[in-house]
Amino acid sequence: MENQDYGSIIGSSSAPYINSLANTYGLATDYAAISHPSLPNYIALTSGSTQGITDDSDPSSHPLNVPSIFSELAAGASRSLEQDMTSNCLMGSAGEYAVRHNPEAYYTNLGSDCGTYDVPLGPVPDLSARFTFVTPNLINDMHDGTIADGDRFLQTFVPALTSTPQYQNGSTAIFITWDEGTGSGGNQVPCIVISPYTHGVKDPTPYTHYSLLRTTEELLGLPLLGNAASATSMRGRFGF
Repeated sequence: MENQDYGSIIGSSSAPYINSLANTYGLATDYAAISHPSLPNYIALTSGSTQGITDDSDPSSHPLNVPSIFSELAAGASRSLEQDMTSNCLMGSAGEYAVRHNPEAYYTNLGSDCGTYDVPLGPVPDLSARFTFVTPNLINDMHDGTIADGDRFLQTFVPALTSTPQYQNGSTAIFITWDEGTGSGGNQVPCIVISPYTHGVKDPTPYTHYSLLRTTEELLGLPLLGNAASATSMRGRFGF
């Protein structure tokens, strides 16, 4: 999700569904993004570093030959699902699709993986890969739409995720977070944790996007990339 401070979402009457998720499952109450604007946060979330990026330019301006969670999970073990992307691994923004919200498109060392596994989000989310990165379109992620728009999207999309075989068999955790705050809230953003083992958790531990990368890598048995190695893990706090 995009560009909202923690205090704009948690407790907001415009986000009743999101708040119901936070109360039913898990909420990290002191979770921070890394930087501004959007792109360095997406790269940090997936590689353990902003890689020196300080803008939102397209992949042609930031070709990254660095390890990422996508290179750790090659050959279809990871997947990106991008809402309103018009073709696989699209390298430029179009309509309500923003390439700066599609981190896999920036990593040049993935061979054919981006063209094969970075795909448009369909009506039924495909969670058959070990790791799936999902980006809503610019309306549904709250960037161009409202908080209520994002809440309505998640009210339909989260049940689609929790009804998948991968969630139903107890092998999937879902993390919903925002790339960055608006700048007025110290870059604190919501991070909601949904799993069959997470029940009414409010965790005040300080976390960052690097914590989320570390947690994902630990759950998948992967080496820790960059700043994930020194970040605080979220494991053990949310029931898994």
